[in-house]
Amino acid sequence: MGVTVLRRRDEEHSYEKAGEADFFLLGRVTYEMFSARWPQVKGSKYMDRMNGLKKLVASRSLKEVSWNASLIEGDIAAEIARIKQQAGGNILKYGVSNLDQTLLANRLVDEYQLSIVPTRVGHGKRAFQDVDPSLVRLELIDTHRFKNGVITLTYVPL
Repeated sequence: MGVTVLRRRDEEHSYEKAGEADFFLLGRVTYEMFSARWPQVKGSKYMDRMNGLKKLVASRSLKEVSWNASLIEGDIAAEIARIKQQAGGNILKYGVSNLDQTLLANRLVDEYQLSIVPTRVGHGKRAFQDVDPSLVRLELIDTHRFKNGVITLTYVPL
């Protein structure tokens, strides 16, 4: 697993985006990777924010979770829709996972921020790889260029 080093300005942007969230949504695989490492990272306000966020873990196989997390079992789409309807129901999700199919099929995504990281070309799962192409209709609404060459494109579903 590669490590992305954020420059102070990049970390500020990430902290700002994390500050908009009330919950951090993860699938089982991402939860297991992040929870094994992130709770030990201290001293950065971004990591402190991420560690402090309430986590929602969608999994059919996990029986218990830690790291300020709640397990979502059963109808994941219905639970996410319920959380989004309540005050303080802003949800942040990182990465590409099998969970995306469920979120897209149930129109639960309000915005995508897709980052192009030139140093990581050819690694990882492709965005929308396992998603029905008819579900992916997006409009580009913003771009953000970082000094390190990373570009984040913001899209909203049509």
